[in-house]
Parts: sequence; C-alpha cells; structure tokens
Amino acid sequence: MRPEDVPGLPEGVPERLQSEGIEELYPPQAEAVEAGVTEGESVLASVPTASGKTFIAELAMLSSVQRGGKALYIVPLRALASEKKAEFERWEEFGIDVGVSTGNYESSGEWLSSRDIIVATSEKVDSLIRNNAGWVSDLSCVVADEVHLVNDGHRGPTLEVTLGKLRKINAGLQVVALSATVGNAEEVAEWLDATLVQSEWRPIDLKMGVHYGNAISFDDGSQREVPVGKGGRQTSALVADTLDEDGSSLVFVNSRRNAEAAAKRLKDVTAEYLTGEERSELAELAQEIRDVSDAETSDTLANCVAKGAAFHHAGLASEHRRLVEEAFRARSVKTVSATPTLAAGVNTPSRRVIVRDWQRYDGEFGGMKPLDVLEVHQMMGRAGRPGLDPYGEAVLLAKDSETRDQLFERYVWADAEPVRSKLAAEPALRTHLLATVASGFAHTREGLLEFLDRTLYATQTDEPGRLERVTDTVLRYLEANGFVEMDGDDISATAIGHTVSRLYLDPMSAAEIIDGLRWGADHREEKLRALEGVSDADARRAASDAEEEADESGGFQRASEMVSTGDEEGAESAEPIETDRTYPTALGLFHLVSRTPDMYQLYLKSGDRETYTEECYEREPELLGSVPSEYEDVRFEEWLSALKTARLLEDWTREVDEDRITERYGVGPGDIRGKVETAQWLLGAAERLAGELDLSSAVAVREAKKRVEYGVRDELLDLAGVRGVGRKRARRLFEAGIETRNDLRQADKSVILAALRGRRKTAENVLEAAGRRDPSMDDVDESEADVPEATFERASERTEGGGDDADDPQEQASLGDFG
Repeated sequence: MRPEDVPGLPEGVPERLQSEGIEELYPPQAEAVEAGVTEGESVLASVPTASGKTFIAELAMLSSVQRGGKALYIVPLRALASEKKAEFERWEEFGIDVGVSTGNYESSGEWLSSRDIIVATSEKVDSLIRNNAGWVSDLSCVVADEVHLVNDGHRGPTLEVTLGKLRKINAGLQVVALSATVGNAEEVAEWLDATLVQSEWRPIDLKMGVHYGNAISFDDGSQREVPVGKGGRQTSALVADTLDEDGSSLVFVNSRRNAEAAAKRLKDVTAEYLTGEERSELAELAQEIRDVSDAETSDTLANCVAKGAAFHHAGLASEHRRLVEEAFRARSVKTVSATPTLAAGVNTPSRRVIVRDWQRYDGEFGGMKPLDVLEVHQMMGRAGRPGLDPYGEAVLLAKDSETRDQLFERYVWADAEPVRSKLAAEPALRTHLLATVASGFAHTREGLLEFLDRTLYATQTDEPGRLERVTDTVLRYLEANGFVEMDGDDISATAIGHTVSRLYLDPMSAAEIIDGLRWGADHREEKLRALEGVSDADARRAASDAEEEADESGGFQRASEMVSTGDEEGAESAEPIETDRTYPTALGLFHLVSRTPDMYQLYLKSGDRETYTEECYEREPELLGSVPSEYEDVRFEEWLSALKTARLLEDWTREVDEDRITERYGVGPGDIRGKVETAQWLLGAAERLAGELDLSSAVAVREAKKRVEYGVRDELLDLAGVRGVGRKRARRLFEAGIETRNDLRQADKSVILAALRGRRKTAENVLEAAGRRDPSMDDVDESEADVPEATFERASERTEGGGDDADDPQEQASLGDFG
C-alpha cells in the first residue's frame, strides 16, 4: 500500500510522506489501514520494536484531526513525551498544532484546548480528568503507547483506569493501542474493543543468539566467530567486533554501578576507533556533560564520552540522558552501557544489542531473579537501525554450554508472557476509587463496581468476589480518613477528598500529611521549648516566677518570660513561648513528606541504622509525630529511611554541593533532582491541605517548598527566584553584597558581572529578568569591582558546614562529620 492509497489523510500529507522516503507502507501498517485505523476504528498493533508502530498512530491522529477531532498520545515516560512532540511537530505545516503536558498535577491544562494533537504521560492525563479539563470531552482519538505496561505494578493501574475513563467520557472514542508482542494480545484487544493487528514482521532482520566460548550461536542455526582473548571479556570482544564493521552497540546490565563500570572498561575499546574529528566533537560534548552537574557522576560520564563510550541510567540528570541519547543516535558515541530503562520506548537503535545481565536482584524473591521474556525482548528489539544496518543482532552471554542452552530455551525461542492487570492491589485502588468518586464517574458502590467491571482486571480475574472485597476495604479506609462519606449505598467525596484527588495524591500520603500537620499543631509549644532547650521544669518555674512578678508589678509580664509547659497531667501552664524559630521546621516537613507512599525513600545501607537512630533522637523535637519504638522493626526502619531522605533534602536546601550529596547518600544527580521535584510537589500539596484545614503551619510549609525548589537557605530565596540565577549564582551575588531583586536593579553592574564570573550574556539575562531598565553590559569592566575570589570560597565553605544554626560550632562539627 502506498501513501496516496491511505484514506482520510489531510491534503498534502501523502506527498510529504513520499518526500520522507516512504514509498510503501510496512505490512503491519497496511494491515492497520485495512482495519480502519484512518477511519475511526480502534486498533491494537502488537508488532516488534522498530516495525513502524508510531507511524500507525500518526495516521490515526492525522485522519482524526482531518475529521474535525482532537487526538491524545499517551506515553509512559516524560522523556518520551518530549521526543514524540518533536517528532509530531513536522505536521504543523499542515495547520496541526501540537502540545505536550507532563507536569503540574493540579492544572486543568486549558491552554491545551487549542491543540490538535496532545502528548502526555498517563499520570498527567489522569490528573487532567480529575481537574475537569473541559477539552478532554472533545477527544476523538487516543493513542496508548506501550500499552503492555498495564502489566507494570506502578504505572499499569493508572493507564488502565485512565483508558476506561476516557472511553466513558467520549462515546465512540477511537483507541489505538501500541504494544510489543505479548502472549495475550487477543485478550487486550477484546478489552479495548479493538481490532488486533499482530505481526512478527520487521524492516530489518533480527538475529538473536547466545555468545559462548569464541562464537555467537544464532537462532537460525548460523554462527559468528567472536574470539575472546586470554583474560579478556565477552562484552569488550563483542563491542570491538561490532566496531570493526562500523556498528554501534547497546549493552544492558542490571544495575547503575555495573553500567558505569562497563562504560569505564569499554571506553578503552571505543577510543581506538575514533577519528580526529570525532575526538574533537566528543571533547566538546564531554564539557557540556560536566556543565550539567558538579557531581562526580558527571565527571565520570564525561571521561567515558570523551573516548566514545557512555552509560545511561535513572541516576543521571535528565540533561545527561538526553545528551547521551542524541550522541548515540548521531553515532559519535559508539557504545552505551545501560540499565533496562533505556529499553522503554526511547529511540536508540544500534547494530548489536548485548544483554549481559539477564538476572536482577529482587528483594521479594530473595535473590537474583531472571528477567521476564517481555523485558528481554524489549531490549533485543533495539537491534538494527533502519536505513543504516543490513540486520540487527541481539546477543545474550553464557559462561558454559548448559547456560547457553538454558538461554535459548528461556529467551531466544520463548514467547513473551501475557499482560496481567495489577489494578486490584490496594495502593492502586485507594487512589483510583477516590478519583472515580470525586470526579463524578460513580456515586454509589454499585456504580463503582460497574465502572471497575469494564477494566482489564475484571476480564482477567478468576477469583470471584475479590474486586468487591478489595473495593469495600478501600472504601472503609477512605471513609475513616474523612475523604468520602457513605450513606447506605451512596458515596460522595468530602471537600478534603476532592482536594486530595485534584492534588493527585495517594490518599494514604494525604492522611499521613494531615495527621503530621495536626500533630505538629497540637504539640507546637512543647516542641518549641525542646528546640529552645527549655525543659518542662524550667517552663513551670518560669511560669510560677512570672506570676509572682506579675503580681508584684501590677500585672505586667515581659514577652520573653512567657513559656508554655504543655504538661498533660494538669500542671499549671504558661503563656506561649516567644521565639523566632519557624515551626514546623524544614527538616520536620521534609521528613513528613518523605514518610508518604508517594516518595521513594532512600535505602538504609550498612551502618546507616546506627547513624540515623542517633540523628533521630538528636532531632526528635523537629519530627512531626511520635518516633516508633525500636522494637517495631519495620516501622522504625521506615522512619529512619524517611529521615535519611529528609536529610538529603535538607543538605540540598543548605547549598551543599551536588558531588558531596551524591557521595554522602550514594545517589546520582538524577536521584537528587527526582527527590527535589517530588518533595516540591508534596510540600505544595501539604500547603494546600494546611490552608483548607486552617492550620497555622501553611506559611512554614510554603517556605520549605520554596527552599527545596531553589536549593538555598532562607536569605537567598528572593535572589534565587530570579530567572537565570539559581543556587550557586545567588550565593555569589549575595556574598558580593547583592541580596535582593531590588539590589539587582540598582547595584553597580561591574559588581554583578564580577559575581557572575564575567559572563556578560548571563548577567544581561539576569538583570532583564529582575526588571532592570538597562540590562546591557556593554562597556562594563568587571575588573573594577572589588569582589575577591576568597569571599566566594568562604561562602561555599560556610554553606557546606551546617544547617539553619550554621553559626553554632557544635552544629557545624556534627554536620561536617556526618555520613
């Protein structure tokens, strides 16, 4: 089938496709067109990676817009959303507007109503429905990319419920689901009322095999000699063999540490194949990578990239990952060692894929567990670059003949597992049942069960009554925590329940935050006294003395003498304590949000329990809740894990350098950014909840949120909020005597330029953002400013030293020795 034979496309699109070199559609694409994908019919395309699934979606969306509709493309990852938006923007010349939305779960995204094609994550679409985005009812076509991820325990339930809600909102909605080949594609297609297009066709042959000894044995019976020298490694030999034919390699390993270690070894292999021009390009790229973060990981990655190798994992900053992906696609980076995250839809094909590690540690399993066939096939499907490679090779590694035979049976010749819904788990249902009630999809228990009966889980379950039992358990939890009200069979969301749903919080997270904030309000005076070092006995004596003095002075009492005992046994209490301290403290709030299910806590490593137990008791007055008993092993360990996470956030807001944070907590730059973004979102939610519950802690929460957002101490909040400044530049400006936005508008430009290390364009952008009338740096000589470099060094040392009490020598010493 040729492009001009495809019905329903906007005028000029077939010619554009031909100009891109598409003379004829791939067989699966033609089959999808024959199934009516450009005429509004729902289709599930279950075809191998690199077989043109996205093109099927584009045909559906373009024809939907041509009919006057609006299309939504749902992706599993934020990074993939940006990639797809850039890909779809080539249709803007035909008057088709493309938008992308991935963040801010409180927004209804009304600006998207003017877009014809919208790209978003499933979580974002779910939040848009909860926030009553009006344009959702205008959708005529929805594409679910990687729909087999309904099998994922974390993201799957959201995708499953979101598709169900979209289909209920829009009668006759066209659903185009894209999937790798799975074992039960017919069942998934039936759930979606879609025609199944299933194929094993690929534009480039994929040879799968196992390397053992000095050769690869392929599934077609052929062999390729790849000798491994004495003391050599299989991976290095396979990468070098690929480079001999000017090919690239993807190496999949099971951990971040292994990804970095593999890249360090492989850089010595790739370095020998670089041209002089490539070395120059990679040197520039390495410098870009170093500029992204000051963490050691950034330097390690840059050193590898300079020699043509790289690693890729979730611990990297998103900009790191983007630079690596682009360089690999451009073939300047010759090999990437990655964790399986790279297999999840990101466009990074290569000549050869090497699945080095086919087992991964699983705590629940109690050891190393073999990967699923579907996951390994996703990795292997990255082999073969259309238009560049005559074929692709995917290779597993074996140390002996028995393992070689096992790998052929387990992966090479095996079919992928069936997709199974994970919706019936209580954590998933907590969130989605509240949202279903709050957004008006169901008003009764019967209505809830009727909605759930249209899910994939309902079509798959062979356990009668399980969904009803879990639903009733979750409803009791939601009612007990004040999120829903039940009157017989009728169910309605409370005001706070509506807020929790719109904030996109797990109700258990909301309950934890609310309980913590209320506990803080109830114990405020007691904890402030503890923070000030005033004991209950001292407080009672002060109260007694104050009364006597008040009697003698005719009733006058100084504010500094007013303290409260908070004595629960009826002892005489004093007036509230007078203090400049903010309560709850930032650490207390960081610990509170780190206790929620929505925050992935840092693990306690060897020696951490003792360290954080001591830290816990030292800083107990700041924590919003009663410390669990050490004998409650699981609860106490979770409490300490949350404290470790909170300390990372505290270090971030104390302007500790990223490299120190990564070293101290054993994380990567991407982990820091992830924790910071999650904390910012949860603190924003806590601020809203505190306001709705009329709790006085709302101001403290807002300050903590701002400090996390900018990664600075209190005194830099105003400066760091100026676009283009950030945490490091704010500190340098502050030390130069420029402390506020207003100072930026009035200070000597040479002082500002010197503080910004002579970067004129940066200085001009900052001054423009601050509202300075004449931001130009023309004719400004930064050497005129008397701002010695030592000033900045001292500031940096001080920000590393300690917390909000950085002028306290004891506090500095304890934090300096921490970790």
